[in-house]
Amino acid sequence: MSSLKIPEGYKMPLSNNQLQRAIELIHEDFQRNLTIRLNLHRVSAPLFVDNSTGLNDDLNGVERPVSFDIPDVGTEAVVVHSLAKWKRLALLRYEFKPESGLYTDMNAIRRDEVTDNLHSIYVDQWDWEKYILPENRNLDYLKNTVRAIVGAICDTAVTVRYHFPALSFEPDREVFFITTQALEDMYPDLAPSDRETEITKEHHTVFLMQIGRKLRSGKPHDGRAPDYDDWDLNGDILMWNPVLQSRFEISSMGIRVSPESLARQLKEAGKEERAKLMFHKMLLEGKLPDSIGGGIGMSRLCMLLLGACHIGEVQASLWDKETIEECEKHGITLL
Repeated sequence: MSSLKIPEGYKMPLSNNQLQRAIELIHEDFQRNLTIRLNLHRVSAPLFVDNSTGLNDDLNGVERPVSFDIPDVGTEAVVVHSLAKWKRLALLRYEFKPESGLYTDMNAIRRDEVTDNLHSIYVDQWDWEKYILPENRNLDYLKNTVRAIVGAICDTAVTVRYHFPALSFEPDREVFFITTQALEDMYPDLAPSDRETEITKEHHTVFLMQIGRKLRSGKPHDGRAPDYDDWDLNGDILMWNPVLQSRFEISSMGIRVSPESLARQLKEAGKEERAKLMFHKMLLEGKLPDSIGGGIGMSRLCMLLLGACHIGEVQASLWDKETIEECEKHGITLL
């Protein structure tokens, strides 16, 4: 059985029909807000990629992609985990100009995901990537982009509350920025997830920076693949979830690796053999644009704005029998 938490007295604020209309509204409104704030436009994206290209996101490096052979093409395809690397290549292929970018509806299967209230084997997110100038590979640019995304979320929350007065969640527009090392220094005796809970409980909207490299404790705060984000210029957007009384990750994002930081991070991670793959060779040779990008969870955002306690209330996926029965017992409809 997956790990399941049902808050005492929980009840979805909307009817099933209202819920579907609210999800539609969130998708329409947030996409518009995000594209205006970041100067993006939509492109089509793949569900699977050629396994030999190195384009799939390796996440923490241990998750197994769903794979299948394509006899007519003569290759093995893998269903994407995310489009972190594909998007940067797309900026070049689709001839984007500096300070403009793309977003796409990304759908993925993560077969090894441990399911719970927040995690499903089906992943849906707005994947976005923006072409930036080399001089904008800095912390100020990263922070301003985070503020723009948080602003888009808050604007959508206003719209949703207006159309559905039964909803009450109001995210905090003020972002608290902190590095993983500073957070470890504050709570040295807590596990990384508990540190995140403490800081988000206090500040409500947090951007936790510099994820991937080992901290002074000898362990990284969390795993992050070495070949897309620059570990010095990345982070997660966390918001406080009043329904679950916990921190809630909305987005993982960052300024992407330069040729120098890619070589350094591949060495740190013991993944230097990846330098021979197509994507990595192009990047090391300086053929790809500097960029910033990330993923924003569609179902995660809907959960937060609609006051849902389980991700299965806002997306269709598969769950174990015990989870389904427990949710039914508490009047929770899993799609």
